Amino acid sequence: MTRNKLRYPDDIREFLSRRFSRQHRNWLSGQGQWPIVVSLGSPTEHDVTENPSDIRTWISAWHNWKGIGEVHWEARQWPRLGPQRIPLRFSLTSPEQVAEAVGEQQRWAFSSERYDRLTHRWPVFANSSVLPRYFDVLADYDAPNFERLYSLLLWLDNNPQSNLYLRQLPVEGLDTKWVEQRKSLVSDLVQAMRGQSLESDLFVLCGLLRPKRRVRVRVLCPNLRKAVGGVEDLEAPLEEVAALPVTPDSIIIVENLETGLALGDTPGAIAFMKLGNAVNILASIPWVQNTDAVYWGDVDTHGYVILDRARRILPGLKSVLMDKETLLKHRNLWGEEFPQNCGVELPSLLGHEIEVYEGLCRQTWGRSIRLEQERIPWASAVQALGKALGGPSASMNC
Repeated sequence: MTRNKLRYPDDIREFLSRRFSRQHRNWLSGQGQWPIVVSLGSPTEHDVTENPSDIRTWISAWHNWKGIGEVHWEARQWPRLGPQRIPLRFSLTSPEQVAEAVGEQQRWAFSSERYDRLTHRWPVFANSSVLPRYFDVLADYDAPNFERLYSLLLWLDNNPQSNLYLRQLPVEGLDTKWVEQRKSLVSDLVQAMRGQSLESDLFVLCGLLRPKRRVRVRVLCPNLRKAVGGVEDLEAPLEEVAALPVTPDSIIIVENLETGLALGDTPGAIAFMKLGNAVNILASIPWVQNTDAVYWGDVDTHGYVILDRARRILPGLKSVLMDKETLLKHRNLWGEEFPQNCGVELPSLLGHEIEVYEGLCRQTWGRSIRLEQERIPWASAVQALGKALGGPSASMNC
């Protein structure tokens, strides 16, 4: 028998480390079969005769071993060698022992204690996979963060429909950023706590008021600014933007904030900035209808998906600097788009737009390329926008 057929203490530690990594979540919920028994090898008299040094080293390693668990020795009586004691098996009787053997005893102790505390308060957790999935939270949260989480769950359980904002919740140490960073965790725990509700939205699930969707616009026309108290740059809830007493001739939609801030006075125009995938909110703003609308986004797959969504709301929407000529002309300014948004039906795109979208997805001009709008020289960008808006002709409003 060669050395690699015998298991040494280091081999067992590696084995247990892999087993803990794969099974610790199941063990937390009481699953698993115990004890874990691992064969250490079964040398024959021939093996001992052929490799006496290896066998002696192996036996000595287990004689000197001081770790957790139990080594099972067995007496062997061989005609030529006489009686021998051989370490045949190693066993551990619980997850606690495995955790100690691989240096995870503190994390296991924290997770077990917190699992027991949560399932005692909410027995429904014991029938769910949610706590094992969040083993790292139970094991690694410091005491203040775990107590904050526990107190939040307790308050939400007692107040399922508070209609409060996150900022108003009377939970010690809680702040909105803390919850925002843990939306999935809180949603999953509350879902399980309430019996696997089909609702996954944090605010609906917890009976909280959602922060109002805010919209950033610039009133580019001096005359239109008079209708809004002279304000040029404003960010307000969607409902308030929709109620502005303005009648623009044109709107400009740009994804990049810096691009929007750089736009100069433009007769009859209002600019929307950084709407992204929320571009569908334009359907809730009555004064954007029946305007000359222009969209200037990045030349990448996500930009065309957003363009398609916007055009479903504004059928006459024109794209600017999102054609193949613009893309190829600025080859030296290309970046990379990871991941791409391909395989999407985009029925509102025009022929020249779908050509670029499909070319990007097929890697026609290179792998995952993109042209960000802010890389295009400003002078040529302004010229293209002016042309799309009908040139310098006078506006009804300015």
